[in-house]
Amino acid sequence: MTDTALHFDDARRRIKAIFIGSIGNLVEWYDFYAYTAFALYFAPAFFPSEDPVVQQLNAATLFAAGFIVRPVGGWFFGHLADRYGRRLSLTISVLMMCFGSLIIAFTPTYATIGFAAPVLLALARVIEGLSLGGEYGASATYLSEVADPNHRGFYSSFQYVTLIGGQLCAILVLLLLQNVFLTHEQLVAWGWRIPFVIGALLAIVSAIMRRQLHETEAFVATTAAQKREGALRGLVKYPREVAIVVGLTAGGTAAFYTFTTYMQTFVKQTVGLADLTTTYVIAGSLIFASILQPIYGLISDRIGRKPLLVFFGVAGTLLTVPILTLLASTKSPFVAFLLICSAWIFTAGYTSINAVVKAELFPTAVRATGVGVPYALTVSIFGGTAPVIALWFKQHGHEQWFYYYLAGVIFVSLLVYVSMRDTKHASAMDEGAVSAAR
Repeated sequence: MTDTALHFDDARRRIKAIFIGSIGNLVEWYDFYAYTAFALYFAPAFFPSEDPVVQQLNAATLFAAGFIVRPVGGWFFGHLADRYGRRLSLTISVLMMCFGSLIIAFTPTYATIGFAAPVLLALARVIEGLSLGGEYGASATYLSEVADPNHRGFYSSFQYVTLIGGQLCAILVLLLLQNVFLTHEQLVAWGWRIPFVIGALLAIVSAIMRRQLHETEAFVATTAAQKREGALRGLVKYPREVAIVVGLTAGGTAAFYTFTTYMQTFVKQTVGLADLTTTYVIAGSLIFASILQPIYGLISDRIGRKPLLVFFGVAGTLLTVPILTLLASTKSPFVAFLLICSAWIFTAGYTSINAVVKAELFPTAVRATGVGVPYALTVSIFGGTAPVIALWFKQHGHEQWFYYYLAGVIFVSLLVYVSMRDTKHASAMDEGAVSAAR
């Protein structure tokens, strides 16, 4: 076989692996975000109240509950990935997401079984949270390891393409049900169950596809002794890297969940747009955000990861408050769309490359755990709580305080971005980089 044929075969194998890994990631995040997309419809079924803000606050609290267990999922699935392989971890995590979706789809309402209804909903969110806690670290590790060294930023950016794509798919399902198939009354009564059934079926298909993934060369090359030392015991040797993951994630995850998860509620309740208009605005902004991810990933492969992170930190600190203030005061759907897109121009500086940056911090034997556990812990504190904090401020008449809170968290991360090394030029995924950079 010629060198050209070998090169083509290798590229095809990498692309296939990235495609299957990314599709599974999309399905997992679709299942997780279907909760947020349809919360406006199922919240009355689980949280009886005359105040829609209270209903949404209760739903958002359970959304945050799913994040509390994500560090546990990050540890468990990180251990599986580092000890037994990335493929096994990715397959089990998507099956667990399937189970959580099925619980939500078939749980009776509060009117039927009383307090047991929100309890079962909480159980489903915990299961989904465990699944996602492992999905992020394992998929970020897999996509980074399977990519060729010169295009890691580009290939790994597809994790957030599919992550955002999962939410976009949930929004598009909502759009179809709102606009084509069901009435508002039908959506409130039973139609909100449909997306969770769809998600469960897609998760099964994804699990079958993931069984066909090949293991990464980096994992195969890891010795048995190194694998036995994986998980938390091996991770304690890298306190600086763990601290960097926490610091660089805090502002990015708070911004991400604000401009994705919370925007559905913000545009509906604060801006005051109609349900269908809100769906169009959010869907359009997510499409724009998805397009930015590989573009920024390519840029990072050329100029490095650090400049993009610093760009996000500076712009996010300075522009978050003005953007959200203008968004709250507008009544124009088009202006709302442009403002959310403007926020994505700097937020993508984090989302597009944060996975590869974290993967490049750790050696192979602890990479999935090193990426997954501190990330999941930070997301639990700053990401999953963002909608709850925003709604709490809104409920007490100080919604604008949340804008300053978000800008402040981004500023803290900016301090980390300025002081950390550029992992493109000093990557633990390259032989000898760790010892040279530490």
